Amino acid sequence: MTMQSPLANRLRPKDFSEFYGQKHLVGSDGALKTLLGKEFLPSVILWGPPGTGKTTLARLIASLTDAEFVPFSAVTSGIADLRKVIGVAEQNRRLRRKTVLFIDEIHRWNKAQQDALLPHVESGTVTLIGATTENPSFEVIGPLLSRAHVYRLHPLTPKELENILNRAVSELGKSAGKRKLGSAAKKLLISLADGDARMLLNTLEAAWSASGKGQVTTGLIERILTKKALSYDKKGEEHYNVISAFIKSMRGSDPDAAVYYLARMLEAGEDPVFIARRMVIFASEDVGNADPQALQVAVAAFDAVRYIGLPEARINLGQAAAYLASAPKSNASYRAIESALQEVRDSGALPVPMHLRNPVTKLMKQEGYGKGYEYAHGQEDARVSHSHLPDKLVGKRFYEPGGRGREAEIREGLEKLGKSSSKTVTRETK
Repeated sequence: MTMQSPLANRLRPKDFSEFYGQKHLVGSDGALKTLLGKEFLPSVILWGPPGTGKTTLARLIASLTDAEFVPFSAVTSGIADLRKVIGVAEQNRRLRRKTVLFIDEIHRWNKAQQDALLPHVESGTVTLIGATTENPSFEVIGPLLSRAHVYRLHPLTPKELENILNRAVSELGKSAGKRKLGSAAKKLLISLADGDARMLLNTLEAAWSASGKGQVTTGLIERILTKKALSYDKKGEEHYNVISAFIKSMRGSDPDAAVYYLARMLEAGEDPVFIARRMVIFASEDVGNADPQALQVAVAAFDAVRYIGLPEARINLGQAAAYLASAPKSNASYRAIESALQEVRDSGALPVPMHLRNPVTKLMKQEGYGKGYEYAHGQEDARVSHSHLPDKLVGKRFYEPGGRGREAEIREGLEKLGKSSSKTVTRETK
């Protein structure tokens, strides 16, 4: 049986006329197209999700500049392999020929390996084209990043995927026989691909083969690709994107969005303890005393995750997320502790007022410890006349309750005691 290369490789575009997507880079006014038109080839980092054309784009760039294209995998290659490539590049340079070093998954190279590459990029011995699915701000060293143009690639649109699918069906018809592919099957393939051309082509090729000489149906496609893998890396940018959206949805009192992002994290395999821990923090930072029960709910969900575990604990997490999102919001407690901490850093350990010190010995009593202290329970309405802050901070306000939920009652109570004022300006915090 004749072995063929994968369909995705056979359909790899040979020029920009066959390249779908990334019009902001390779369209008539695209950034890369403009540079290539001026015969200027800088080092670039291509950053984008899988199956969006990073490798193909690198090969097309090299072919248009008549440079030697040297593919290099950051997963399997190290500094010793780099030295061999640099040797070839130096020979090319003497012959006045450019060398394009394409490093796939450059984010997998550690700092020492990237440092070893830096002087050769700086000297122009090689032109670097790095491909990464991770945010290069986190994964590529600063000096290397500053010497390269970073271009963001976007997931392919359904229309772009449809164009690729039509071309792929035509190719498969030539080499693997005709099949029927209905509109429902096409829509399912495009939906499952989720902007990833490689996934689209791999799934189509497998379904084409499994169908024999019959029809490629939606049922067949679903059996081949039983579960759609979500784009989510627990150590990468998408991890931070989704948890950020989750927190901000709860803060914005949107329980539907909060539960949706919770589901995204759970489906992608995020650690449920991490999620529960963030909700405990949120309960005090963003709800606070506007609804004191929020902290109890969050802690209960945290305990449920540890005692019960998934999959059942998803219910507890869902309840807590919906409750926190629906609760009245206040960050007054958060602002209070941040303001107080900054005051301590600025003013140091100010003396505790004498009337608040316990006179535990006769000498201490003689020195005035505890003198003038008013026992709150012995006063009318438990109201005392003296301050509890150090002398230099008398009148300072750190906690200013808001007007929502339970805090409205707390504010009213403190105002009656003369402990809160809407006119008081507290220290600004983030």
